[in-house]
Amino acid sequence: MTTSTSGRAAPERRFDLAIIGGGIVGCAIARELSRYDLDTVLIERAADVGFGTSKANSGIIHAGHHAAIGSLKGRLEWAGNRMWGALAEELGISFDRVGDLTVAFDADEVAILRELCERAEERGVTGVEMWGQARVQDEEPALSDEVLAAVHGPTAGVVNPYEACFALADDAVANGVTLQLDALVTGIARTSGGFSVGTTRGEFGADVIVNAAGLAADRVEAMVGLETFRLTGRKGEEYLLDKRLRGMVKRIIFPCPTPTSKGILVIPTFDGTLMVGPTAHPAGDRDDTTTTADGAREVFESVQRLVPGISAGDCIAEFAGVRAVTDTGDFVVGATEVPGFVNAAGIQSPGLTAAPAIAELIRDDLVAHGLDLRRKERWVAPSLPPTPMRSSDRTEQIERSAADPAFGRVICRCELVTEGEVVDAIERGGHTLDGIKFRTRAGMGRCQGSFCTWRVMELIASELGMPIAEVTKRGGGSWMVLDRDQFHDERSGEPVEVGVSP
Repeated sequence: MTTSTSGRAAPERRFDLAIIGGGIVGCAIARELSRYDLDTVLIERAADVGFGTSKANSGIIHAGHHAAIGSLKGRLEWAGNRMWGALAEELGISFDRVGDLTVAFDADEVAILRELCERAEERGVTGVEMWGQARVQDEEPALSDEVLAAVHGPTAGVVNPYEACFALADDAVANGVTLQLDALVTGIARTSGGFSVGTTRGEFGADVIVNAAGLAADRVEAMVGLETFRLTGRKGEEYLLDKRLRGMVKRIIFPCPTPTSKGILVIPTFDGTLMVGPTAHPAGDRDDTTTTADGAREVFESVQRLVPGISAGDCIAEFAGVRAVTDTGDFVVGATEVPGFVNAAGIQSPGLTAAPAIAELIRDDLVAHGLDLRRKERWVAPSLPPTPMRSSDRTEQIERSAADPAFGRVICRCELVTEGEVVDAIERGGHTLDGIKFRTRAGMGRCQGSFCTWRVMELIASELGMPIAEVTKRGGGSWMVLDRDQFHDERSGEPVEVGVSP
């Protein structure tokens, strides 16, 4: 179960390895290295793993032919793609190889498609082929009839990225990794034995550090006196559409790529809803995850060129994420000139696809630089999450609700999530509204939590023995309600008494 240690950690608790950052890459590294006889800590500043860039990910497992030849992105994209099938099966992660289409509207774009086919052949990506206009219309009739041709990549897939983070972290913790949440890294000191990592939860000693800190990776690197790359933020806005559009397209639809972006896509998510986006614009503030009217206009104008039947009126939710873009234009993965300090930085698209391959690359790099990795004699098999009630057949639903009536009480009508599933998610580490939403889908449907939010809050408060005013959306100061007689200062977290009107 993914749980954080409570209170402040003992000063200078020593670990062999500290992984900074609990996004998809940090969780994949933690899970891979949990196979070995290492004392490892995974340090994450948020209230749960995957709450940074990873939760706003498009959820695409790229087919393997999108990233440039000669880049680390390209090598790890195809390597990672081939690992996702087995990984999803081992961990019970929702994953489907739906395939993708990259479409062209004119002769110049058709030439770019030919280059993609050549790239796939050079990299050894299987099944990639060019489709003519008639084949495109036959396979995807909702696409614009102005599409002249498309490249089909059958190995592309979709996954729930936050679910993948939880599964990887759960498996790592079950195999001995310490997960420290709500722990912002405030400084790193080099010591004779390695490093001392200062956090808002105390200090941790580590022989080796893996820097998988996402948007903060350059700042973490600077803490050990390095400046090997610079990061800028690139914001992407995405829009989730009503389930009534389910099946409008069967595959991920890409426009022709540009030098800076793969474009604005139409994505059939694993759960059936369509998602459109993302934009790709510089973000002066790396924490700026606001959505904008201009962003929505850009997304829907672009998408309607691809699939004319989609409109902005179909949107039920919107969100944004900020990607970490390096000045090198590529991933930054490997050992540095500071002994024991290893980077896994600048992991923008196709970072989700590449994550399991990045984990293996980090493992091999640690071995090459002298870390003694010995396989554990006993490694705990993954504990798979229960099948959602909405996905169970009628007989199983009746049997589970008879055995435990909580599984017969529906909490979220839109997604058919039951009380039993919410309680199970709390036991698995979902201690915030977002933690429950990402584990169960409660609050992700058409009403966006209008009916289920309060009941989920009551269950969190009851199961964890806390006042309901302490339940947050995503940790920190993201309270949903305030106690009538007090509120908390947003910076200090200390209670502040306020007067109550008669």
